[in-house]
Amino acid sequence: MLTVALDQSADDARPYVERAQATHPSLIDSDHVVAHRYGIINISTAVWIDEGGRVVRPPAIEYGSNQFKDFHGKDCGPHLGALRRWVREGELPMATDEVAAKQPVPTQDEQLARAQFALAWFLFRRGDKEAAERHFVRAGELAPFDWTIRRGSMPIRGLDPMGPDFFELFRQWMEAGRPDYESFARSRT
Repeated sequence: MLTVALDQSADDARPYVERAQATHPSLIDSDHVVAHRYGIINISTAVWIDEGGRVVRPPAIEYGSNQFKDFHGKDCGPHLGALRRWVREGELPMATDEVAAKQPVPTQDEQLARAQFALAWFLFRRGDKEAAERHFVRAGELAPFDWTIRRGSMPIRGLDPMGPDFFELFRQWMEAGRPDYESFARSRT
């Protein structure tokens, strides 16, 4: 097991890693490579990948505890039980064809959003914050419910990822019916 934080630096993630007392590797992905490769649109997301590099359970919003269950409404028990069965007994969580059917395939707009985000991050690191802002905004317009883009850009842009901008994003997401991986997969078939 490993965790990947989509943050600008190790210092951004350090308080959370230390508070969790993680005993597994915790990586920082400032370029959002993992999010792009596996179609991660929200946090906390779990992707199960076997020793051969094969996805055996596609991205899903999952939590390791019920600490914020009142906020997001998701019980961690079923996920943790399935994870234990996979690790201890080798029981795969779903059939290969089901994995393929649930693996998010990005739309053209979502691919453009990822490209816009990458360009914005490049421009920001180069010091062109004004141009970066335009591309961060455009990325959010193209993928309005991709939290790794919308919320992930907030600290880079000087916005509080738990402040008013976050709660506006949360309100929009709630009004849209709380889209998640399952609803995205269903909308593409």
